[in-house]
Amino acid sequence: MAAGKEIRGKIKSVENTKKITKAMEMVAASKMRKAQDRMRAARPYSEKVRAIAAHLGEANPEYTHPFMQTNDAKTAGFIVVTTDKGLCGGMNTNVLRAVTTKLRELQSQGVQAEAVAIGNKGLGFLNRIGARVVSHVTALGDTPHLDKLIGPVKVLLDAYAEGRVSAVYLCYTRFINTMRQESVVEQLLPLATETLKKEPGAPAWDYIYEPDAQTVIDELLVRYAESLVYQAVAENMASEQSARMVAMKAATDNAGNVIGELKLVYNKTRQAAITKELSEIVSGAAAV
Repeated sequence: MAAGKEIRGKIKSVENTKKITKAMEMVAASKMRKAQDRMRAARPYSEKVRAIAAHLGEANPEYTHPFMQTNDAKTAGFIVVTTDKGLCGGMNTNVLRAVTTKLRELQSQGVQAEAVAIGNKGLGFLNRIGARVVSHVTALGDTPHLDKLIGPVKVLLDAYAEGRVSAVYLCYTRFINTMRQESVVEQLLPLATETLKKEPGAPAWDYIYEPDAQTVIDELLVRYAESLVYQAVAENMASEQSARMVAMKAATDNAGNVIGELKLVYNKTRQAAITKELSEIVSGAAAV
């Protein structure tokens, strides 16, 4: 029964793995609800800032912020948002594949790239492909904090304002629902007119600026860009927990199927051994 003992060991090992994946599924489900609530709570702020920026852009057209101007620099910036941990299906692979496609497209046009990595997986990927990482932030935990994101992101925002970067792209995984997440590579800078477009039929607003229009618009558009990055990180965290829950559920189900197959093989092996022993006993009794 050496083979039977080996199969029993495999069954025990898979059962232990199943317990781990089941526990991780339950933890991810709990964190997913919190991450989704946090993501939805952040949306009104970003939408309100977008609306105010749209009104300001039309109310004071004589001043154009650097974020709304284009330049001819031969360098593009990427803010790559990924997870710090794995075991979340193909989520990171999908967004990094989209980043690779965009990088190749820009390289074919003679444009170099520099990146800000948010998350350990993206940082490792950018280092492996030899991309220039100007700043990074990892170990954000389960709750994103804006003060940890402002510093690394400001490197690219300042580079664009100085004209050293022609465009800044934001790469992350957008949360659609629990079963579906979408990899997104969207242009953060320059701020397109469509991005700041006000709602159809909305009245034109005007403001009294204190201390002056340039100071107010400068501060507002920087906060606007930061809110987009924060919203991207919140969406990515909600997608991470959803993807991990689905992946761990699939792993738990697969472990159950493997255990069933191993038990079937074990029973067949045990039955064959018992049949062989009975045949030997019968043969011995017949000889006597």
